[in-house]
Amino acid sequence: MDDKLDTRRVRYFMQVLDSGSVRGAADVLDMDPSAVSRAIGILEQECGVPLLERHGRGVVPTDAGEMLAGYVRRQNSQKQHLMAQMDSIRKIERGHIDIVAGEGYVDWLMRHSLREFMTTHPKITVELDVASTDEIVRRVVEERAHIGMLFQPPRDERLTSHQSHPQPIQAMVLRSHPLAQLGRPLKLADLLPYPGATLHRNFGVRQHIEAAEISEGVRLPSLLTTTSFSALGHFVSAGLGYTLGTRISLTPSATNPELIELPMKNPLLSQGRSHIVSRHGRMLSPAASELLRRIVADMRRYTDLAVPAPAPAAAPQKRPAARKRRVAA
Repeated sequence: MDDKLDTRRVRYFMQVLDSGSVRGAADVLDMDPSAVSRAIGILEQECGVPLLERHGRGVVPTDAGEMLAGYVRRQNSQKQHLMAQMDSIRKIERGHIDIVAGEGYVDWLMRHSLREFMTTHPKITVELDVASTDEIVRRVVEERAHIGMLFQPPRDERLTSHQSHPQPIQAMVLRSHPLAQLGRPLKLADLLPYPGATLHRNFGVRQHIEAAEISEGVRLPSLLTTTSFSALGHFVSAGLGYTLGTRISLTPSATNPELIELPMKNPLLSQGRSHIVSRHGRMLSPAASELLRRIVADMRRYTDLAVPAPAPAAAPQKRPAARKRRVAA
């Protein structure tokens, strides 16, 4: 394949994909659009199949184009891995790591794993992006991110989960809210009389909530729909209503002592799990591997601390000794 493909034309092709159009790629490459278009045409002749098709004002890859892009990304990943290994023979000193996570994990990462890792390895650069569940999966699968952190990813053989742990969905309200006075796990029907805030449907948490709604025959109205976990916390802090979310995503908002978390009764809301994932079969750089190990270890400790230890079983009460019956000889 390498004998057939001209490196320069492949680079133009990948830039067209990143830019979404030939003209956009030409601007980045500082070339005439017609020259870029001709180079792509020659590359298609070399491959024997169309690689791009027009879509509106831009272009999208054909199935063959997707295959070529995946091949190029894997090649680049292997080259980066080789160079990173050569650069890190003595110790992990340099490199770059791409992380994509749900917003609910960002505060935890910056308080724990990332803060410690970046303090220890000051020359390693990190890009941390926030995205929805679907986007996180796409970026990890396309090898545009080394590590992903998300809630309940879909089953995908292209993903490897390095750590998962339960993340029950709970209700967050102000301590003065009427729901806080019920003193029992909440049914979704209990939330109906009150305004709520929720995430968009491309978030795993929202999809879990919708499944629970179907199981109870309830449709929760939403006063606020957002992509921001922070906005959910502010909604509740302002006394506007309740929200549903996981402990790790709601923790950043828990600095307000008036905010409390209430357990939910529906078993579906207790079945969700957080996952730390990477692309199956991808060779991570030493820096990315080290950070991944640190995140997994830190998350395991966090999970152990978050789960209360079971109460010791009460010691059985001793029965009074039975009197021996005297048997007549």
